[in-house]
Amino acid sequence: MARVLLRNLTKRFRNVVAVDDITLEVKDREFLVLVGPSGCGKTTALRCLAGLEEATSGDIYIGDRLVNDVSPKDRDIAMVFQNYALYPHMNVYDNMAFGLKLRKYPRLEIRRRVEQAAEMLGMRDLLDRKPRQLSGGQRQRVALGRAIVREPKVFLMDEPLSNLDAKLRVQTRAELIRLHRRLGITTVYVTHDQVEAMTMGDRISVLNNGKLQQVDMPLELYNHPVNVFVAGFIGSPAMNFIHGSLEAHDGAVYFTAEPLALRLTGGHAEKVLDRVGKPVIFGVRPDSIHDRGLDPTSAAQGENTASLTVDVTEPMGPTVYAYLTAGKHSLVAELKPETSARDGAALDVVFDMAKGHLFDPDTDVALF
Repeated sequence: MARVLLRNLTKRFRNVVAVDDITLEVKDREFLVLVGPSGCGKTTALRCLAGLEEATSGDIYIGDRLVNDVSPKDRDIAMVFQNYALYPHMNVYDNMAFGLKLRKYPRLEIRRRVEQAAEMLGMRDLLDRKPRQLSGGQRQRVALGRAIVREPKVFLMDEPLSNLDAKLRVQTRAELIRLHRRLGITTVYVTHDQVEAMTMGDRISVLNNGKLQQVDMPLELYNHPVNVFVAGFIGSPAMNFIHGSLEAHDGAVYFTAEPLALRLTGGHAEKVLDRVGKPVIFGVRPDSIHDRGLDPTSAAQGENTASLTVDVTEPMGPTVYAYLTAGKHSLVAELKPETSARDGAALDVVFDMAKGHLFDPDTDVALF
């Protein structure tokens, strides 16, 4: 196994900077996810690591070996592409076995690995078929199996589950995690799906516009985002953002944005005393907005509550998403199924300010 190190990696395509001075270490045996919106540079970074793109500047290490000038076939990596990249004239078995045959593995070992991967991916009855006889999801599973049988130093995966149906995507996601725990192969996994990132990654690297925004464990990213972009990208539904200002009354600090006036907790208030009277962005996740009628403690205290208008409700079974209006501000709340929220009616809600966030509107950097 091996660690991976990208040191000051930059990749330009003429005047476009796709990857902008990224320094990132993937620890030995770690499952690291690169996540971000389309065009953020995550796939380009992965292709540079694989040797499919030449870095404009910076260094790439696999283990202790500098691989900038090493060909892809000699980097001891296995890559799963989003667009399958299967050999159309070979059946599923031969597609999965091809890399092992090139490396002169014994026939019985090849069969063992291919059949084991096929069983894991639910493809035992597809081994004799050609790619043209498979659905898009089945082709992607073949591409995934071809990488699995290699058992290389590093797995590189570029949105390998994107073409699977919802049920199979969840199943294969779990199988990938189990495979990683069993083999312990260092894995770099690219996705734009933050749910995949949160559920699969030991750590997550968030990219935007070619720049690395934050690298941390999933719950740390969720609870302590460093800026507005990370806060809004990680989490579904996305974090609510409200532009307003800070005011001080009777020894307390409040975030105000008509008609809201929300009191900051003591620890948070101390961190932003120098911001009183200045504009800020308040961020609150949907699961930190509660139906006041279902929160007796908050209802008794009467703090940080507001009466908002319910625009639309979306029952999801264990939760209800309520789209709310507070003056000119729109919010999403994740409520218990027992909520009294009804479309077009008023709803008293309470904000869990201990889980709130403040950001500087000029820099988008988190204040807490």
